[in-house]
Amino acid sequence: MTDQQTPGKLLIARHAESEWNATGRWTGITDVHLSEKGFKEARMLGEKLKELNIPLDVAYCSQQIRTHETLEGILNGSDQSSVPITAASELNERDYGDYTGKNKWEIKELLGEEAFNKLRRGWNEPVPGGETLKDVYERAVPFYHQTILPELCQGKNVLIVAHGNTIRALIKYMKSLSDEDVTQVEMSFGEILIYDIAPSGLCTSDMIAKIDTTPPKA
Repeated sequence: MTDQQTPGKLLIARHAESEWNATGRWTGITDVHLSEKGFKEARMLGEKLKELNIPLDVAYCSQQIRTHETLEGILNGSDQSSVPITAASELNERDYGDYTGKNKWEIKELLGEEAFNKLRRGWNEPVPGGETLKDVYERAVPFYHQTILPELCQGKNVLIVAHGNTIRALIKYMKSLSDEDVTQVEMSFGEILIYDIAPSGLCTSDMIAKIDTTPPKA
């Protein structure tokens, strides 16, 4: 990157509500479509992006259909449907192994609150037959460095639509969070994270743009 080249913006959004999110089921790498609410929220995220007036150059999502559907909604809502898209396995959600498809609140009752919270938010808490957040970090961060960071350094604005754990892994790296601190990071629905990134790949400043996901009153 030359002295004259201004780095692009990095935008990150979690996929909108899926059919399994709506019922509290752990989805992981299973393909589940967005709910009706999720499709609406995806387009609203796009409309928010349009308000921000940040033109996108490239976009990335995982291989799960819910990120494709969310990304499509965002691009359509922001009138940027021609932006090139790359789907990457490195951005896939955490594999929840034996817990896939199970109701997370029933698992909480089974394990107890402390063990459940460690399993759900911990850095290196194993799931039978699945992945830890550390495993997700070890595939997502190299991909970020090798593929996404060079585009940012060329001045491109990049959108990533991924999953809660993939995003938490990227935030851990970009903000140099400790293993303990990352347990407090939550990626909510209805948000676009907007980062200024140094050539090192670390965050220099950030902001959050939110949409109102509160159901209208009857």
